[in-house]
Amino acid sequence: MDTSLLGLEGKSALVVGGGQGMGESSAKFLARAGCGVAIADIVKERAEGVADAVRAIGQRHASIEGDILDDDQVETIVEQAEKALGGLDVLVTIVGQASWNPILDMTPDQWELDHRRNLRYFFLAARAVAGSLIKRGKPGAMVCIASVSGIQSAPNHASYGAAKAGLMNLVRTMAVEWAPHDIRVNAIAPGSIATPRIPETSESIERTRQGLIPAKRRGTTDEIGKAALFLASDLASYVTGHTLPVDGGWMAAFLSGVPEVPTYAK
Repeated sequence: MDTSLLGLEGKSALVVGGGQGMGESSAKFLARAGCGVAIADIVKERAEGVADAVRAIGQRHASIEGDILDDDQVETIVEQAEKALGGLDVLVTIVGQASWNPILDMTPDQWELDHRRNLRYFFLAARAVAGSLIKRGKPGAMVCIASVSGIQSAPNHASYGAAKAGLMNLVRTMAVEWAPHDIRVNAIAPGSIATPRIPETSESIERTRQGLIPAKRRGTTDEIGKAALFLASDLASYVTGHTLPVDGGWMAAFLSGVPEVPTYAK
């Protein structure tokens, strides 16, 4: 493919949570498109490893150790990336985690934690990047990771589903507010993706799970990385405020399966 069609040559991106899995794939695809990439990750060695891979591709690179869930570190991470790469044009965030509890067993602290690690940090990071872009009079693109659990019901992890639904609404609002500044904001809603954090399951459970997906398999981290590249690139120049399901047909079939839901004595 002619990478000039992507419009990313010479631009700079910050990939938060870029040290492994979907973030690592996104960073490498951006680099192959001609983009300098700063990798931010809570684990220093992971950030450095992916930054080395970006360097091997031949692009500008930086590794940043930091915890995006710490409000006080968000602007510092963005500033370090801007300093290392001479400004930012693209933000990709690959951070999130779910609690698994029925609503009646969920504590307020669990609810708040899921919103912090799936919604709040993107509000802060995107605002910091957008403020810088507007100040410099530069266009930009942002991509975050939502989930099919924010589109359909999410039994036993309601706080995660609610946070991801809120994230998708936040993306739409940011897209509208920042469109006059030529800043696009989009989300990806992955289905079941084979990432380093997915625990191993028994063969029978895995067959059942994959049988519910029309594609009959889990997605790969590279398939999320390609979607992030598309949304960050000029190929999506007229796409903003959108959530793109990348789920092997999961949402189309609406066959995610309903886990066993506990009942309570009256």
